[in-house]
Amino acid sequence: MKINEITARPLRIPFNAVFSHASATRLESQSIFVEIESVGSEMGHGEGCPRRYVTDETVDTALEFINTQHDSILEVSCAEDLRQWVRENQSLIDKNPAAFCSVELAVIDLLAKSNSESVESLLSLKQLSGEFQYTAVLDAQNLSSFNSQLNRYLRIGFTDFKMKISGDLKLDQAKVNCLVNNVPDSTIRLDANNFWTNTTDAETYIQELGHEFLAVEEPLKVGNFRGCRHLSKTLKTPIILDESFLCIEHFQHIEDDPEYWIINLRISKMGGILRSLAIIDKAKELKIPIVVGAQVGETSILTRAALAVANNCREILLAQEGAFGTHLLKYDITDEPISFGEKGKIIAPFRSESKGGFGLNIESERTLSTYSSPG
Repeated sequence: MKINEITARPLRIPFNAVFSHASATRLESQSIFVEIESVGSEMGHGEGCPRRYVTDETVDTALEFINTQHDSILEVSCAEDLRQWVRENQSLIDKNPAAFCSVELAVIDLLAKSNSESVESLLSLKQLSGEFQYTAVLDAQNLSSFNSQLNRYLRIGFTDFKMKISGDLKLDQAKVNCLVNNVPDSTIRLDANNFWTNTTDAETYIQELGHEFLAVEEPLKVGNFRGCRHLSKTLKTPIILDESFLCIEHFQHIEDDPEYWIINLRISKMGGILRSLAIIDKAKELKIPIVVGAQVGETSILTRAALAVANNCREILLAQEGAFGTHLLKYDITDEPISFGEKGKIIAPFRSESKGGFGLNIESERTLSTYSSPG
């Protein structure tokens, strides 16, 4: 397979509702869409979600990276070439993980299609099969909006929840009580989005919520492993690392006491599938649980890529996030969106898998800023 052209552009799809947490409020997706064409006119598609507060990337820096690396990516012609590119450019990917993710996914999709095989076959992974259980994410809204969002999740049948704190203790107490009263058998993870600067404030706030959480995600400022370790011991609750865990080198901070930690593995922030799989291998060795996470506003491209990763770490998979599809987006960029259904589950295999690659029929016109959504 020989690559002929690489095209990248911003992808902004309006949301059906505002999404808020302690670090940001969003009305639309903020992604990079990459389309790679082979000499034989086969097309591969990829997506990345640059976030300033996660990887210090923006849409502009992602586009600049892709433009700068355009010629070297043209030389990739097989899976081993791609693996070699990743090995030789680790520090570059560390600085541009979401940008590279968008390119890597497109290359993988194209290579698999060119070989008339699935992404899993190309990468020697297990084929998708079985159920994938997703988490309902409750964002940092007022109580009325929270109740409306919760009721939508309850109608679907969710019992696994992640609640984002607002910083208003009374409001968050009311939300926890509402959730526990409506779903007594629920599991709840708390997401603080790096809200607190010291462990005492975090510990007091979380204890006053009056509930034992399955885990607490990013309670302190990014990279405060010592404080998070202390908090985990005090609360007797594991800490989920998201913004504080971006690459395999970050295991050095947690490998001596794996019992305190859970890794939120979002493919975009990790720099693609190959680097995500390497992190999973190390997490299996250390017996550190994994949450396969998602950026708000992902399309079916990243959802499908995350399924490939989740399917290969089931023995340490604590939860999956994302797969919102058109539950959140006004439209997806495929005519067969991948999103959770009844009880928050996705069941594989999909009918579309026979198409090769990620098995998605991407409608490129839906990625254009001038596109008008259906209906």
